[in-house]
Amino acid sequence: MLPGLSASAGSTPKESRNLYCLISTALLSLLILIFSFSGNSSLRFFISRPVSSASNLLLFDPNDPSLPPPPSLAYLISGSNGDVSRVLRLLSAVYHPKNHYLLHLDLTATNEQRAQLALAVQGTPVYHASRNVDVIGKADVADPRGSSALAATLHGASILLRFAPNWDWFINLSAKDYPLVTQDDLLHILSFLPRDLNFVQHTSNFTLRESRRVRLIHVDPGFYLAARNDMFYATQKRELPDFYKLFIGSSSVILSRKFIEFCILGTDNLPRILLMYCANTPSSDMNYFHTVLCNSPEFNNTTVNYNMHFVSWDDSLKRDPHTLGLKDLEAMLESGAAFGTQFPENDPVLDHIDQELLNRSLGRVVPGGWCLHVEDGQCTQWGDADVLRPGSGAKRLAKSIVELFSNGTLRSNHCIFE
Repeated sequence: MLPGLSASAGSTPKESRNLYCLISTALLSLLILIFSFSGNSSLRFFISRPVSSASNLLLFDPNDPSLPPPPSLAYLISGSNGDVSRVLRLLSAVYHPKNHYLLHLDLTATNEQRAQLALAVQGTPVYHASRNVDVIGKADVADPRGSSALAATLHGASILLRFAPNWDWFINLSAKDYPLVTQDDLLHILSFLPRDLNFVQHTSNFTLRESRRVRLIHVDPGFYLAARNDMFYATQKRELPDFYKLFIGSSSVILSRKFIEFCILGTDNLPRILLMYCANTPSSDMNYFHTVLCNSPEFNNTTVNYNMHFVSWDDSLKRDPHTLGLKDLEAMLESGAAFGTQFPENDPVLDHIDQELLNRSLGRVVPGGWCLHVEDGQCTQWGDADVLRPGSGAKRLAKSIVELFSNGTLRSNHCIFE
């Protein structure tokens, strides 16, 4: 454990108390908005602007000084061989002109597929006009069994820092993910939260299998071979570190810009020390960000033990979660999650999500408050990207976050040392 860290919840520093008060105030506002959603339809908590013929839609007015401005998100969307159509579909489902998008097909995909992806982006008018979608031309190996997947994520985050200067949170998605709320829903809810929060599912309570895994010493051939090969494992095992506490969790994260800068551009040595350790750790993308966050005095009180993803697991020892289908739809909606993980390609559940949750037509982006006119499912006139039109997804997401922070659970969700 690093100096200045404490496992006791009662030893919360002054900065944590200030953060707690700030979040409590924001969540109180969020509760008011929830009641407004479920109350009389004539009670409006947004100022309506004449940007749509649908007068019953609730709008976010960027000129209203009483409302916080919406944030901007930086997405890294990753895929593999044969994932061009899946990446494009996911991009259209999470697209918003205010955000930034970086698309990556790893080295298992061909250069022709990368060119096809880039041409599809360039040929979509809204992407071309907003200039907020980029495709990585020189791809990386990103094998989730090793540490190359973590390297690819850090590489993507560093590109977004360099070429997209104005964003608040970093979100990594795979081609198997899909949104359960619109971007207007997500941006609206995030508007009321402190922008230094980091949403990371994490724990220091390792299972026996996980403990054995992190003790392994392995070599990821993705760092020196172009083709995807099996991992090499040493016969020796290593002890768990005692200078810092290891944490484990989901590789899907929502990280603040400040924390990404700390990992990539910061002068603190901890991110680099942990990077050296994780270089020979299997599936290190399940350890790295979680461990850096919880061992950094500057960030260990900004963690939220929730990554806004819905995942379905079975009782077997399989590491991969269930693939999601229509049978899981009710559970997905009840969870209030912003994203679902492990969808089959072109499954009917994706069509249902498009039609019923996102209001997205086939091959089109999701229309939001920024869209002034929709014709045949396509936005034909663009307006202010700061105008949001939240719907029922915002209500579900707000409820899940309020429940997470209720009953004094905010502090207990900060990096529990077990």
